[in-house]
Amino acid sequence: MDDQTEYIDTLIALHRGLDRQGPGDINFARQLLRSLPPFPPQPRIADLGCGSGAGALLLAEHYQSSVLAVDASAVFIEELQTRARAAGLEQWITAIVADMGQLDWPQGSIDLLWSEGAAYNLGFEQALSRWRPLLAEGGVAVVSELSWFTDAIPAQAWDYWQAAYPGIGSEADNRQRAKRAGYRVVATSRLPSQAWWANYYGPLRSRLNQLNPNLSSVAQTVVQDTEAEMALFQQFSDVYGYTFYILSPEVEHR
Repeated sequence: MDDQTEYIDTLIALHRGLDRQGPGDINFARQLLRSLPPFPPQPRIADLGCGSGAGALLLAEHYQSSVLAVDASAVFIEELQTRARAAGLEQWITAIVADMGQLDWPQGSIDLLWSEGAAYNLGFEQALSRWRPLLAEGGVAVVSELSWFTDAIPAQAWDYWQAAYPGIGSEADNRQRAKRAGYRVVATSRLPSQAWWANYYGPLRSRLNQLNPNLSSVAQTVVQDTEAEMALFQQFSDVYGYTFYILSPEVEHR
């Protein structure tokens, strides 16, 4: 096994069994859903980069409608299926192991496209461009993206994210990216920093504290990288975080 594969496998193992694989909050998400325009009965929903399904389960429960839940990790898809059965929502969830950037679904087949903290894998603008044909007329995309909250970015935060995710942009940058990808930005909403700790970093830190100290060198690197990320956010949570972009597909004029 090469180091990159071991690194990814270790990351998956570190997050296995956690409620979330990234920052988020169910009450915050419910508020977003209540703010969306009305959909047709039984809207067609997709959760792209769903992880173990915190978002997909909420969407299924909220709309009582079918959700196509896509993730590249078979481990997380299996967890989602287990969670759906436990919640009595399995009839609404179609869990799919797939590349969310290579979906061959029919054009206009999705009314609500949801994606939390996953678009960065493709790049925000590239993800939006690839997903744009999937949205039906009158559809909505709700996509969260790591974003700068200020132009006065401390060097420590800038250097870290230029190395970890050079595609990070300001909210103004991301509005322009969404526009170029064929969307109108209906609204934006920042995930509160406390949600990072309560629902993601807190449980993740508990998991780190439970690890066997005799780790491989690659696993030690994963732990060090994770701890560095948490320490940075603790210091600079007013500088960056997740912004949810509520997007409507622009109608093409011919």
